[in-house]
Amino acid sequence: MLFENRKQLFVLLLPALFILTLLTLYPIVNVVYNAFGEVDFVTKQYTFVGFANFIELFDDFFFVGAIKNTFTFNVVASLSQVLLGLWLALLFYRQFPGRRFALPIIIYPMMLSTLVCSSIWRSWYHYDFGLLNSLLVSIGLPAQGWLFDPNMALYAIALVDTWQWTPMAFLIILAGLQSIPKDIGEAAMVDGADGWRSFVYITLPLIQKQLMLALLLRSIDTFKLFDKVYVMTGGGPGNATETLSMFVYKYGFRFFNLGMASAAALVMLSISLIMTLVYAKKVLGGNR
Repeated sequence: MLFENRKQLFVLLLPALFILTLLTLYPIVNVVYNAFGEVDFVTKQYTFVGFANFIELFDDFFFVGAIKNTFTFNVVASLSQVLLGLWLALLFYRQFPGRRFALPIIIYPMMLSTLVCSSIWRSWYHYDFGLLNSLLVSIGLPAQGWLFDPNMALYAIALVDTWQWTPMAFLIILAGLQSIPKDIGEAAMVDGADGWRSFVYITLPLIQKQLMLALLLRSIDTFKLFDKVYVMTGGGPGNATETLSMFVYKYGFRFFNLGMASAAALVMLSISLIMTLVYAKKVLGGNR
């Protein structure tokens, strides 16, 4: 054996355990600690307040709005990315001329830095000089206030996120399609199943795990959205695009209210954990 006893394994794992504790466990414990208190940045004094931060949090109009914005973005962006990823995976599952050249182009947006991607789309969304409004005007349609219209700004950011991260869902689902034995599809064709029935009753059940994995990863990522909002709108106009992450940032680093920021972060963590457990139960339950 490579390792004679468990002590050697434990010694080798110590650096990873130390990093995990330092970068993951300690921040979580610290957030829980601060969520139930108030911290004076001048005197460094901590005062325990119990659930007062949470009560104030859910009475805050902006926090409730941030929750609504976050879930709206989460549903719109995640479902769009998985559905588009499924469509692209079905398209690229078959051989067609130029496939080897089209595949890197599809994946390219995912390789860009989020800040670069957001800056590019912010210039495209510019009301007077942006590419999108120039195209609309050229065909006789009115220019749109992509990032200035409260009813449109959140969906405009969701479009950017979908453009950048659909390739991730696409690759996961394509891997699932390629793992399906070809003789299953051939047997279905012999039995008289057409393309649609074969897709609904055979293909979809066989790639259910990949679909759920793609949905889980994208849901968690879109739920903690911050960078695109910070670069493109800063949470505006008004609070139309303010997400939970942006709310935590404002209270923690602008208002220096560490108790409220930690309470909001703990709510985010709890919701993310619940989402993860639901998805995991759904996937693992299918194995029984």
